[in-house]
Amino acid sequence: MDRTNQQYDQVISICRNIFSKKMTDYGTAWRILRPTSLTDQIYIKAQRIRSIEEKGVTKVDEGVKPEFIGIINYCIMGLIQLELGTSDQEVPHETIQELYDKYFNEAKTLMMDKNHDYGEAWRNMRISSYTDLILMKIQRTKQIEDNQGKTLISEGIDANYMDMINYSVFAMIKIEFENKE
Repeated sequence: MDRTNQQYDQVISICRNIFSKKMTDYGTAWRILRPTSLTDQIYIKAQRIRSIEEKGVTKVDEGVKPEFIGIINYCIMGLIQLELGTSDQEVPHETIQELYDKYFNEAKTLMMDKNHDYGEAWRNMRISSYTDLILMKIQRTKQIEDNQGKTLISEGIDANYMDMINYSVFAMIKIEFENKE
C-alpha cells in the first residue's frame, strides 16, 4: 500500500503540473462549461484511448498517457463545476488550485479505502479494462445527467467522476511504473 500511495502522489504531481500550466495559459475559461460538456470531453478522451487500444496505431503522435491525464483533469473540473456552478467569471487561480487539490485528495482517500478492501486487485487488471470501466462510468454519468441528477439507488455524478479519476490513475501508474520495477 505504501508503494501505491507514493505512485499515486507521483501521478497527482504530473496531472497537477499540467493543470497548473494550462491554467496559466488559458485562465479558468473552462468554468463556462456545464458538467454535461465536461462529461462529453471525458468521453472523447476515453474513446480515443479505446480506439488506440483497438487499432494499435495512432496518426497523431501522442499515446494514451495524455488522454488519461486529460480524463483526470476534466473529472476534477467537473467536480469543481458541481460545487461552484458554471460561470464566465475568472476565479483566482489559488482558489481553483485549492479545489483541485481537495478533489484529488478525496479521490485518493476513496482509492486507498477501496484498495484496502480489494487488496490491490487493480494491479492485475489490463489497462484496456480501465478504459472500458471509464466508458461505462461515462454512460452512467450521462444517464444521471439526463435525469437531472436524480437517482433512485445509485451514487451520483460526483462518485462517477471520482471512480474515473481512480481508474485513470491506475492506468497512469501502470504506464509510468510497471516496466520500471
